[in-house]
Amino acid sequence: MPLDEVQKARIEAFRGHLEDAVRRECGWDAPQRHDREDDSTLATRYEVRDHVWIECAVRPFLPQVRVGLLTDDRWISEEFEQRIEDSGDTMTEFVGLAFETVGLDWPEPPVEHYREHGRYFYFATPLDLERLESLDDPAVRDKVRRMLAGYRQGFL
Repeated sequence: MPLDEVQKARIEAFRGHLEDAVRRECGWDAPQRHDREDDSTLATRYEVRDHVWIECAVRPFLPQVRVGLLTDDRWISEEFEQRIEDSGDTMTEFVGLAFETVGLDWPEPPVEHYREHGRYFYFATPLDLERLESLDDPAVRDKVRRMLAGYRQGFL
């Protein structure tokens, strides 16, 4: 079922708010949008290093927001894997500690590490929403901003 106009407006308001807040609070460059034609994943990416992006993806049909780091370079992905291994932490502990440094109390966030379409290597944390309307909640918006900052803090 396609998104209706109200849902599209809600998602756009959420994305616009985050993009403005991240640029203002973190000083990141303007993001790029990478949306699937079927609206199943609406991704906003911030380039934080050559071949490395921090991404916030709204997945409206689940509903979910997924935040993470991605690269199109296998060697950079392996560098990040090595950084986690050298820390002595699991991926969950590593990301949880990064979240803690930015004021987000989520000691055991789920962390997915996968390759998408044979092109991108991801480290990502999904945030399941009760319903799509949760995108309007200031607490959800704050948590997502902190997740973005945490991924940058932990990996870069």
